[in-house]
Amino acid sequence: MKKSMMVSLIAVAPLLCGASQASAQAWPTRPVTMVVPFTAGTTSDVVARALVDHLSKAVGKPVVIDNRGGAGGNIGAAAVAKAQPDGYTILLATTGPAATNKLMYKDMSFDPQRDFANIILVGKAPVIIVGKQGGASSLTELIASAKANPDKLTAGFPGNGTLGHITGKLLQERGQIKFGESQYRGSTAIITDLLGGHIDLGMDSMAAYVSNVQEGKLRGLAIASAKRFAGLPNVPTASEAGLPGFEASV
Repeated sequence: MKKSMMVSLIAVAPLLCGASQASAQAWPTRPVTMVVPFTAGTTSDVVARALVDHLSKAVGKPVVIDNRGGAGGNIGAAAVAKAQPDGYTILLATTGPAATNKLMYKDMSFDPQRDFANIILVGKAPVIIVGKQGGASSLTELIASAKANPDKLTAGFPGNGTLGHITGKLLQERGQIKFGESQYRGSTAIITDLLGGHIDLGMDSMAAYVSNVQEGKLRGLAIASAKRFAGLPNVPTASEAGLPGFEASV
């Protein structure tokens, strides 16, 4: 059976249950806060900073970013769920807080279906599988190494329930391998430990890793998308690298 994964990046906001039509038409009359539920430097943060520049000009009021990382995006999402439902606190939601965290965490203080209203799909970013320099030179070699050395390799991902985490589970299943898992609050810490040789591979949304791969500091083993990325033309898709039908994007 072909196994693939495709989840979208969306922006959500508290339901405007009590807002009148008049106040909705007047929005915004003051700055708007966009909560990014991951730390600075992550793909979500990169996307948000590009988005708020355009959004601020479009609505005529400042849109400011509030980074609240932790718990796979749940900390930031919970803050938005508890905010006044007036449209002045919005969430840049990824797969975790919008969907999969509900399956991963037993106790969540919010329900994404109940507490948020979808605004718009912002975009999709494929997951990239990256390795440290001096490690495996390809995804095939990585899988072979993991099979020969069970539990010896360690993979980093940005929190339980994130697509990087789920991608790692899928990679282990499809490759019939097992490796150690290390949870991080965001991409920056994963990159730091990859560069320092403290972990062997990372699985995360692609944007935060492009420059390090382009500069040869990290090795791109595969991109979990249907087509190669023009900015990293030498990095194969996961299908090309030996896992047909393997797709994961956030």
